[in-house]
Amino acid sequence: MSDFEVPKEVMNIAKFLRNSSKSGLHLRDGVLNGRRVEYFKGKSAINALLKEQGGQKPKASSEEEANDYLLQMVQAGLIVRCDRGKENVHMLHLSPLQEFKRDHYYAWVYEGSQILVILGGIGLVGIVLAGVMFPLWPASLRNGTWYLSIAALGLLGLLFVIAIIRLILYVISLVALPRGFWLFPNLFEDVGFIESFIPLYGWEEPKEPSNSGKAPAAGSADTAATSAAEAAPIEDKKTN
Repeated sequence: MSDFEVPKEVMNIAKFLRNSSKSGLHLRDGVLNGRRVEYFKGKSAINALLKEQGGQKPKASSEEEANDYLLQMVQAGLIVRCDRGKENVHMLHLSPLQEFKRDHYYAWVYEGSQILVILGGIGLVGIVLAGVMFPLWPASLRNGTWYLSIAALGLLGLLFVIAIIRLILYVISLVALPRGFWLFPNLFEDVGFIESFIPLYGWEEPKEPSNSGKAPAAGSADTAATSAAEAAPIEDKKTN
């Protein structure tokens, strides 16, 4: 963090954007100076500030205001502009020019509230201790855990069955029809659990036929006709 005094309003904007599940900011994983960080594109942050959240007003009334908020975040050291590597996009390099532009990438320096991290660590330790003490659990609790495990394995097996069925349907439709049919087309997309099963089905867009077959011949014919038309006056002049 720099010595730049962060206005309370800008800090609230940073807290809002840092909570990606609430703001909808699309975060990516990268490595900056040997440290794993989360980064985002400038226009993604602008869109998050201009979007209505749960019926509430957007955090910024215009794109200029959103740019101003994000520029102040850069000046305060809450985020830093970085450039992606050419060979590996996950390798980030700190940019010498710290400014805000919608097409640039920015890594988080501000880590947000650490309360959830602390609670998560305590919860993880509690889960490990509970697993170690499993033989001392009451019989009813152990039976309940066993049934839950079977249910989880059943859901996982159902997912594999759906994946196999959708692949079979796709191959059959690709052979019988000019385009493929997908059951649950968003099943393996980077979306939420509910959105993975919406829509129920979808069609793959057919590929446009290549024009490499007859097009060159037509082009050659046109070229030949043009050449002949240009050559005719010359021959007439020679005849005369």
